[in-house]
Amino acid sequence: MNENKRRIGGFYEQLAGEYLTEQGLTIVEYNYRCRSGEVDLIARDGDYLVFVEVKYRSSEDAGGPLAAVGHTKQRIISRVAKFYLLSHYNTMDIACRFDVVGFHDSEVQWVKNAFDYCS
Repeated sequence: MNENKRRIGGFYEQLAGEYLTEQGLTIVEYNYRCRSGEVDLIARDGDYLVFVEVKYRSSEDAGGPLAAVGHTKQRIISRVAKFYLLSHYNTMDIACRFDVVGFHDSEVQWVKNAFDYCS
């Protein structure tokens, strides 16, 4: 990935973190990485631990930001979540969900429970 894409991605991840904080969530981690992959944000929403993928699209040609989180990406995020839960809590018995925050132009879309855990 080139430096410009990384910078743009980081900008929108920060923006998503600020947006979710305004919505009452608490950001726990930005850009959590492990051997299974990475997830953009991990947040707390009440009793839920929320794994958040952030997507930005400058045009709808590729189907918009939410269409970019396909099954392969869902499986990667699920594996990262499993690793995180086991390494931080020693259990997978924690209420969690998978959200997507998408940006297109100045519009923000937040999809709670965007997908289920994929094994």
